[in-house]
Amino acid sequence: MATDPQFVLQYLTEVEELAEDVLTDKQQIVDLDVKRNRNREALRVLQKDLEKSEKVMVCFGNMFIKLPKSRTKEMIQKDQEQLDKEVDRLHNQLKVKVNRLYEAQGKDQIKGFDLNPLSLEEMQAIKKVLQAK
Repeated sequence: MATDPQFVLQYLTEVEELAEDVLTDKQQIVDLDVKRNRNREALRVLQKDLEKSEKVMVCFGNMFIKLPKSRTKEMIQKDQEQLDKEVDRLHNQLKVKVNRLYEAQGKDQIKGFDLNPLSLEEMQAIKKVLQAK
């Protein structure tokens, strides 16, 4: 059955599609990280702005608009939160897609790849237990 050209072609197509999905998600994460860094830089400039002007120039697409500084900060912070959520969503999807790709290739899943960090409450509980000893 493995020598059937149609089966081999279908197998290779499936693996290639899964690999393409993984690479696409990785590239999206990189692009979103670049945007997050630009937002971070913009927020830092707005915080350190020595001029006491109430309005700043903001670029939207091909045009510049003068907006109040506080409104601009709010917009960038909301955009930053949205980008963080999108990156987290892509990271979670990436884990699943990489596991599917490994499964399609007949490899074992990556051990420890699906680990999640401890929550603040869990960390505090561990510290209490360690301090009690």
